[in-house]
Amino acid sequence: MDVNQLKDLFYQKYGKEEELRVYFAPGRVNLIGEHTDYNGGYVFPAALTFGTWAMVSPRNDGIYHFRSANFELDVSFHISEIAYKTEDDWANYPKGVLKELLEIAGQASVSCYTGANVLFYGNIPNGAGLSSSASIELVTALSLSELAGMEIPMVELVKLGQRAENRFVGVNCGIMDQFAVGMGKRKHAIKLKCDTLEYEYVPVRIDGYKLVIINTNKRRGLADSKYNERRSECEEGLKIIQQELLHVQSLGDISIDDWQSIQHLVKDEVIRRRVEHVVMENERVISAMEALEKNDLDLFGNLMKKSHESLRDLYEVTGIELDTLFEEAAKVEGCIGTRMTGAGFGGCNVSLVKNEAVTSFTEIVASNYTARTGIKPTFYICEIGDGTKEIVEEE
Repeated sequence: MDVNQLKDLFYQKYGKEEELRVYFAPGRVNLIGEHTDYNGGYVFPAALTFGTWAMVSPRNDGIYHFRSANFELDVSFHISEIAYKTEDDWANYPKGVLKELLEIAGQASVSCYTGANVLFYGNIPNGAGLSSSASIELVTALSLSELAGMEIPMVELVKLGQRAENRFVGVNCGIMDQFAVGMGKRKHAIKLKCDTLEYEYVPVRIDGYKLVIINTNKRRGLADSKYNERRSECEEGLKIIQQELLHVQSLGDISIDDWQSIQHLVKDEVIRRRVEHVVMENERVISAMEALEKNDLDLFGNLMKKSHESLRDLYEVTGIELDTLFEEAAKVEGCIGTRMTGAGFGGCNVSLVKNEAVTSFTEIVASNYTARTGIKPTFYICEIGDGTKEIVEEE
């Protein structure tokens, strides 16, 4: 569905609006650096060219109408009655964002936030781990804040999106997804230190190769998964380490040398494995960025594979479907890098594949994965795009 079709659908639902504005927020893929974000470490995500659109027009009665071209559910509420409701499903994400916007606006919210008609449409696979939630959060944050006449820096909208997911939806996520979605840059990945938000754009020069994202088509419910359990395990490990290394504020501050000198203090084997993954994965992000800068794609691909193995063996967040994709992808000639991406427990794999091998890669992996799991995967040949923005004219 293109922008003009979405406009027509909006007009059918709400009538012709002269003040209709169109916004877009991408999905994201994390090339390497998984489960390091909420541990204050480095991540290396990139925005994608598919994502979430929002068609928005103002109202003057304090009512917000949230509709989606993807789902039947329509949600309406008055600005004074924002509450989490299980039955509102996906609409709780934009509701949470609006609640955070109102807190920023304070007393001004009475005159600024007067209601809106919003039609969302997304082409990110729902539940695939490509940040459909962060995408809807950022497109809501930018569109509703601008509709209210408030100029809020994108970095602040990124933080707001994370707060909405943490406090309103109840998912204890880190900031990587929202940062990549809000701050993405075409043909670049972002080396981001998640506790300080120091970041650097790194060109992704992969001429002759394609990024291929493979959806396991096993839905993962992030809020219901063991995500929060892993986070708690890491927090427990940090407390133990801080007794010896007083300067450490997060696991992302621990060097490999530090870890080798103090790992004996972490007696619980499970906690020790979790911390070791974070320390080593953090180092892999730095090495991966350096590999790209040197145009050493073979090294970059090898680091991707080591990342998956660590997520499988030390952090234990892969599962049969993701491990099967990893194994089958790694076998195919022309695939130089492959790993799970996202929180895990289902979701997606990302692979780096030679252009001439993409067709055979998708055929072989699909056949073997289905034979082993009984599930048909979905493939996306991806480009790296820009972050959240208003679409002034069709692009």
